[in-house]
Amino acid sequence: MITHSSMSPPSDWVQRFIHLIPRREEGRVLDLACGSGRHSLYAAQQGYQVLAVDLRTGPLLELQENLPLDLKNRIEVMELDLEQPEFPALKKDYFIDGIIVTNYLNRPHFHQVLDLLAPGGILIYETFAVGNERFGKPSNPAFLLQKDELWQYIQSRNDFSVVSFEQGYLEVPKPAMIQRICAVKQNIIGLQLQHEY
Repeated sequence: MITHSSMSPPSDWVQRFIHLIPRREEGRVLDLACGSGRHSLYAAQQGYQVLAVDLRTGPLLELQENLPLDLKNRIEVMELDLEQPEFPALKKDYFIDGIIVTNYLNRPHFHQVLDLLAPGGILIYETFAVGNERFGKPSNPAFLLQKDELWQYIQSRNDFSVVSFEQGYLEVPKPAMIQRICAVKQNIIGLQLQHEY
């Protein structure tokens, strides 16, 4: 696996569930608020076409420039301000078969993010939760999930089902309180689901 010297390894949550993302020729994995691109790179290494979206694309473009051609061609970099009042439009000449979001939370746009997924698409989401203020940033409640928040949000939608959900203390890669979910949109692929946790 190719890694960038300053890049953290992919989240174990992403590694655990990425194989569930459908592999359609016209499909993409959306790595939203992707930062340095660690999950974009990992998804490309797993054979997916990736749309890597972030406000600051400099580190992504640098990473992409240093990749072998086969990986470079699998990652499309898009600069978007995800904090603007209206969720930015993404071109739709392909399916979004998977969405990866880590260490990012923007509640006002959450439903619009989920709407991007094609039927059978997989959401892999992991971010900070209440209690994380004991370990550092983020500590602002606006950026911390409340207890069961991801679970409740997915359960409130009739087009998503939970594959797996966890919340609590995580020691690696650094001490943090997290919440994470893997969910499928319109479970047309017959995944085994988690009905309670």
